[in-house]
Amino acid sequence: MTKDLKNEKRALRRRILSRRDALDADTLERRSAAIRQSLGKIEAYRNARTVHLFVPFGSELDTRPILEDLWARKVRAVLPRVAAHRQLDHLAVTGWDDLEPGAYSIPEPVAPCQAVDPEGVDLILVPGVAFDRQGGRLGYGGGYYDRFLEACPAPRVALAFDLQMVEEVPREDHDLGVHEIITEKKNYRPVT
Repeated sequence: MTKDLKNEKRALRRRILSRRDALDADTLERRSAAIRQSLGKIEAYRNARTVHLFVPFGSELDTRPILEDLWARKVRAVLPRVAAHRQLDHLAVTGWDDLEPGAYSIPEPVAPCQAVDPEGVDLILVPGVAFDRQGGRLGYGGGYYDRFLEACPAPRVALAFDLQMVEEVPREDHDLGVHEIITEKKNYRPVT
């Protein structure tokens, strides 16, 4: 990665996270609820038997009701756990007792949760900082999800607030995009 591209990504992260962090709790919940409602209408979510998602931290969209919906519908919910060498393990969780604070204080699955092969996932709900209408995704900068997405052929759906949409996400050749972005205002389905 060139120094200019690295700086461009860093500046975009700071700008978007500052805007997202400025949202009050009521606005965060209202927008999260609208995104969850739209997610519930898409076929890929309704038909999935195994869904990989994330537990929110900071000002991220609240995905906890999605977890509860998956458990209620007997859909296998898979969450990441940070492993060595900037890798993620992927573990099925069946309830809140399966989680404890992990890397970066984000709740993660604990033993004896069952490991899940990324190829066995039907749908990935992808976190990120910024997205564009072409499916570009800017993550948090650790590269954890980039490696996972490369190994998992499932459809990738980003859940984000509309303020996270930008004209263009700076990308490198190895940066994988998403197949759909759901915001509180609109669903974007880029051609990837």
